[in-house]
Amino acid sequence: MAKSMREQLAPDTSRRATASHPPSGQSVIAAQNLTKIFKDFWRRDRARAVDGIDFEIHQGEIFGLLGPNGSGKSTTIKMILGLLKKTRGRLLVFGHAPSDVATKKRIGYLPEESYLYPFLNARETLDYYGKLFQLESRTRRHRIDELLDMVGLTAVQHRQVREYSKGMQRRIGIAQALINDPEFLILDEPTTGLDPIGTKQVKDLIVQLGQRGKTVLLSSHLLSDVEDCVDRMVILYGGRIRSEGTCEQLLEAHDRNVIETDRLDEETIREISSLLTKKNHQLEAISRPRQKLEELFVGIVEAARNEHLATSGALSGGGTAAFLRDGQSQPQPEGEQLIEDLLTSTQQVETPAGDATPVDASSTESAESSMIDELLEHTDKESAEVDAASPDADKLESRDVDQSVISQLLGGDGKAQTPRGEDSQG
Repeated sequence: MAKSMREQLAPDTSRRATASHPPSGQSVIAAQNLTKIFKDFWRRDRARAVDGIDFEIHQGEIFGLLGPNGSGKSTTIKMILGLLKKTRGRLLVFGHAPSDVATKKRIGYLPEESYLYPFLNARETLDYYGKLFQLESRTRRHRIDELLDMVGLTAVQHRQVREYSKGMQRRIGIAQALINDPEFLILDEPTTGLDPIGTKQVKDLIVQLGQRGKTVLLSSHLLSDVEDCVDRMVILYGGRIRSEGTCEQLLEAHDRNVIETDRLDEETIREISSLLTKKNHQLEAISRPRQKLEELFVGIVEAARNEHLATSGALSGGGTAAFLRDGQSQPQPEGEQLIEDLLTSTQQVETPAGDATPVDASSTESAESSMIDELLEHTDKESAEVDAASPDADKLESRDVDQSVISQLLGGDGKAQTPRGEDSQG
């Protein structure tokens, strides 16, 4: 189990291998000398939040925006969304100004703090945001089901949001950011308040969206989370870019090497150390590999779930929603699928156009007659039981079968037939 869990938590090295070459195609975000200065009442400069930064986010790229508090990350995101106006510089979103309303339907946004209507439940919340994007009811219904399952809130979907913990509110916030299947997804501190299971799920989702061609802007203080996901990153401080590049370019150490082998005995270690000494090198440390705390935590939780232990919180959730994973068309609801199946079966019984041979309906009439006979036998039995219990004529009359209905089913003229067992009169 530990081995499979380790493989599951390992970073996606296949995606990292192509990170040094940004994806080709148009730029989703292009910023040149982007500057934002906040002024006081007297129009004097109060804070230079963003100071002349240049960066570009390519289509299909996972881009990291890093920096300590007050470095300008949130201000940059708000300018991209058109919530703040830039002081100077150039900023384009999908080739248009950030104020262009048409670009908004192509963007999904998870703010640093979850601002949700507290008296709505999870399903109503997602339905509300789906209506804002003018999604039809069938599409909304399917996406809501898939997203609630993905974030692990299906079991608590009818509880009001105000009753959710911070982590559960974060999960529903992630779902609302994905309801419109955005081309460009902005995540500001997406793992804040999430447990390690939810954190791993969000990281896996980000990688899958990037592999599908989505563009993701990820801003986070948890550097290990960013390291596992992003292709390129910039590091801000004081509103300026201090460093930028791919993970390999920024994180690779050039002053030492790491050699990994299977377990060595003491004699082999001494021989290796002696050889390194002859080559004017030093064997600094030998240690056994350790599993990550995240791996240990996930293993313990999975073991508890396998024991079917109860929990009142959010579940780990299912896989990535189908419309996010592969973009296939939405399946039909069960009711509509049933109606379509019935119509299809009816069309198969009908005679095709142009076919001179009529359909033999004897089997159908036989089935109908058999069904009616069974109904009559069942009615006779009930009448006999009523007669034995209470010989009241009124009660017996209420149990009589409406023969006109049966006659119509058999193709008669609608007149009541003589009940079985009685002589025909007239």
